Amino acid sequence: MTFTIAIDGPAAAGKGTLSRRIAEQYGYHHLDTGLTYRATAKALLDAGLPLDDEVVAEKMARDVELAGLDRSVLAAHAIGEAASKIAVMPTVRRALVEAQRAFSLREPGTVLDGRDIGTVVCPDAPVKLYVTASPEVRAKRRFDEIIGNGQTADFDAIFEDVKKRDERDMGRADSPLRPADDAHLLDTSEMSIEAAFQAAKSLIDAALIKKI
Repeated sequence: MTFTIAIDGPAAAGKGTLSRRIAEQYGYHHLDTGLTYRATAKALLDAGLPLDDEVVAEKMARDVELAGLDRSVLAAHAIGEAASKIAVMPTVRRALVEAQRAFSLREPGTVLDGRDIGTVVCPDAPVKLYVTASPEVRAKRRFDEIIGNGQTADFDAIFEDVKKRDERDMGRADSPLRPADDAHLLDTSEMSIEAAFQAAKSLIDAALIKKI
């Protein structure tokens, strides 16, 4: 038997950090599903292939190896821009959702984070979390992260980018970002990652006890 934890939310809400912490706590496998789209986009870019050919993009999506996703490489801005273009393609989404569902069955348990885990990828997950924060807070976190890495950043540009990303994610026809009906809401606007982790841990522990 396996136990799946589905974590959704907008960009820079803290779901990635929280997901990795939860996976480490319980000894579960972790998958940042956004990286699967970025890996597909990188494969297309590396091969010099067009980003608007859905047939080619789907083939690349089916060849993505989930075990070898490197966050540091895939975080590049150009890859993110390319990923946003292929992520709207229904056949690409279907191919990657199949791979993500297969990943979710790994034992003893899995933590998947993304935009449509609780609603589309793992609708039967015993624990669903929707991690969010205000656009201002999320933009500030991204700004601080970039500055902390020794790079320059424009807060206003980041803030506009966060809002545009939200509109794109929430407004798309296929698998829009929204909390599942039975998801637990965690607003991290004024919550530390430790407080968010403890709140999530309480929910997960209760669900694990119920499953025994």
